Amino acid sequence: MRDQEILIGSLLEDTWLTLEQLAAACPVEPDWLARHIEEGLIPHAESVAGVWRCRSESILRARRMRQLERDFDAGPELAALVADMLEEIDTLRARLRCAGPG
Repeated sequence: MRDQEILIGSLLEDTWLTLEQLAAACPVEPDWLARHIEEGLIPHAESVAGVWRCRSESILRARRMRQLERDFDAGPELAALVADMLEEIDTLRARLRCAGPG
């Protein structure tokens, strides 16, 4: 049931979350998230004084990757590739909306 919960709110572009906060927002286990960050599959993450912190935009990516891994038994690298493609589609759709009818 927890996977079906919806996070409501506004994401601020420059907001940083701890690994634990990001894991709770996704929801995923902190160990799952740490492995993916260490493998470079979750961008916008950095270690400051030995503590991981991630940009708030990583929430959607981590959720998508976890869902792909769970629903399709995808490996982490494949899930990251698909997440990259979905992010690109989101960006292109936003650009089309901004361009207006044409």
